[in-house]
Formats: sequence, C-alpha cells, structure tokens
Amino acid sequence: MELKRQHLIDPVICIRCNTCEETCPVNAITHDDRNYVVDASICNNCRACVPPCPTGAIDSWLMSSRPWTLEEQFSWDDLPPEAKLEEGLESGPEPAEVTAIIDVATASTGGRVPPPFSAAHPYVNVYSRESPATARVAGNFRLTDPDAESDIHHVVLDFGIRPFPVLEGQSIGIIPPGVDDKGRPHNIRLYSVASPRDGERPHHNNLAVTVKRVRAKDDSGKLIEGIGSNYVCDLKKGDQVLVTGPFGDTFLMPNHPEANIVMICTGTGAAPFRGFTERRRRKAPDAAGKLLLFFGARTPGELPYCGPLMKLPPSLIDVNLAYSRVPGEPKQYVQDKMRERDTDLAALLKSEHSYIYICGLKGMEQGVEEALSDICRLHDLNWTEIRAQLRREGRYHVETY
Repeated sequence: MELKRQHLIDPVICIRCNTCEETCPVNAITHDDRNYVVDASICNNCRACVPPCPTGAIDSWLMSSRPWTLEEQFSWDDLPPEAKLEEGLESGPEPAEVTAIIDVATASTGGRVPPPFSAAHPYVNVYSRESPATARVAGNFRLTDPDAESDIHHVVLDFGIRPFPVLEGQSIGIIPPGVDDKGRPHNIRLYSVASPRDGERPHHNNLAVTVKRVRAKDDSGKLIEGIGSNYVCDLKKGDQVLVTGPFGDTFLMPNHPEANIVMICTGTGAAPFRGFTERRRRKAPDAAGKLLLFFGARTPGELPYCGPLMKLPPSLIDVNLAYSRVPGEPKQYVQDKMRERDTDLAALLKSEHSYIYICGLKGMEQGVEEALSDICRLHDLNWTEIRAQLRREGRYHVETY
C-alpha cells in the first residue's frame, strides 16, 4: 500500500490569522468559520506557508494511504492521532540564545516575595518608552464566543531579528498611539505574556498576550472605552506596535520538574498560566510535578482558551473550571472548586515542592485566601504559618488588578 505525505493544519493551535492562505502560491489552503484546511490534491509541499505562520499550527504532516478530504478536515476539533510535528524545519535560534548579548542586571528582591529558587534569571526593562522595540502583529484572534459579553483577544507579536527575551510570568508594555485629552502621550499599558519563553511558535522570536476589551458606562450613561485594550483588540495583522519591557522578576515559573504548580485565575488572568502550561507541555510533559488549574469565568463562552485547554491530557494538567452565570446552574467561583479539592490541595500545601500562583481580578484574592484557610483548618494545618513560609521561599505569588 502506497503512503502519501499530507500537509495539515492543527485546529487547536491555529489562530485563524489567514497568513497561510494568503501566502500559499497554488491556492491549496482554504477555510470556513471553523477550520483552515489544505487540499491534498493541490498542495505541492513547497512549504511557502510554513515560515510565516505565527503559531506553528502549519507544521503538521501525516503519512496516509488515503488523503483526508476537505470535509473531514473542516469537521476536526483536533488532528488525528497519526499527525505529527515535522522534524527538521528551519527555525531561528531560541530567544534565550539570541538575547545573551544583552547585559541587564537582575534587581534585588528586597522585601518582596522572591522568585522560585529554580526560576531562570529574567531580563527586565530592556526596552523603555524612550527606546521601545517595534513588533509586527502576526495574528489577532478573538477567544470568546461572538455573543459573549467579554471580548477577549489572543494577539501574537513578532519581533523579527530584534531580541526580546521573556520568561513565563513576565509582562510587556504596549504604547498606544496618540495623546490624551491634555495633550500628553498615553500611559504604557501592561499585559501578561501568554506564551512560553521559546515563543508562541517554538523557536521563533514572537510572543502572545491575552487582552480583554474594556467598555463601560459612566454615571451619565456615556460609553467609555479603554484606550489600550481597544487599541490592542483592534490591531490588524501587519500593524506595527511599540513595545516596552519585559517587566517582572518574581512571578516566574520554577524550572525543576518536581515542582507542583497550583494556578488560580479568572478571565485574562489565565495568560501567564497558559505560558506555564505550554512550557511544561513542550519541555517536560512527563514531569513528576503536578499542574493544578482553577479557572473561573461567567460562562463557558467567556472562558479564554477553553477549547485547547480541554484537549490537554489529564496527565499533564488537572483542570477545574468554575462558572458563575450559567442559566439554571448554581453560581460557582474558583474558591468553591478549591474547596471541592481540599484533600489534594492540603497534600500539596505540605510539600516543599509546591507553588501557588493567583492571577486575575482583585476581588478574587480574598475568596481564595479564605478557601485556603478553610482547607488548612479542615486538615489540621495553619494557613497563616504556611503562607508565611511559602512567601519566604518564593512559593506564593499574587498578581491581581
């Protein structure tokens, strides 16, 4: 039986930026409102579509006796298990290698919570408002359902040959163009990096951020739109963006594979944890340490990365989702899901290899603290003492806004 090598696009990773379809010189790539697909009867494996893809979704191939039809590909939520990443593709150096030429001193942690002992040393403040880096928008994809109240976007920024070193848990600053009503340049807006250190696409000098469009009404009923969030959410592929940073030298991912990482978040607070999870998935999928995620949103349609997240194997990450506004269902918050897992959390709190990270809206912090206190009390532990020890050892980190 003769096998033919077929080029495919991974629907889990694809951000529907249309770069591949625009690039293909033989028009072998097309799409519907669900997936981008490759017509095996037209594709000549010229690979013209491969280098421009910002995520690496295009790097999938399959040996098959019968090519998958367009109809079959349009129906996929995931690639068939036979598909695999093509080996030997041309790629740039890993950002950590590129940025070795930059000499930036790591600031002392002073009285702050220190980073995990095994975290890599971050570069900080490499680019400033006076001397920003220029990035090109490689893709902008809405993560939430079209009818969802929250409009959250996954935006991929490509830095080309200019080094921009980041670690999981760091943030970048984006400078919105123009001036405010007093004629002053707009303030820099900070956004958490949502990709691992080797790029949104592995071994490429790019990164992703997760941004929620801010719209609210003032006391008079006038609609007020967030300057930074609307600017970023409305960016088009190819747009140029001024970027500062990176920022942050404590909310970092431990590198040792025995680390148990408890991640608690709401909404766009998931951004750093997507980076954590991708780093573990790429580099240490069989690590002994556990990944435990508590993720809250109003409804499933407002939960960013819900689809790809649910496709990750339980052996990699233990996912606990809480929805507070599902019609006909009781309200649940992340702290409720934590209480349901009290035995597992209590066991992790006793381990010297466990780390806790909280990221999201400021109002969640108190509820999470109360849940951890209740869990400790239920299992004859002292949360006040444990929290103090975790902070001293760089194992308890909170970023709320």
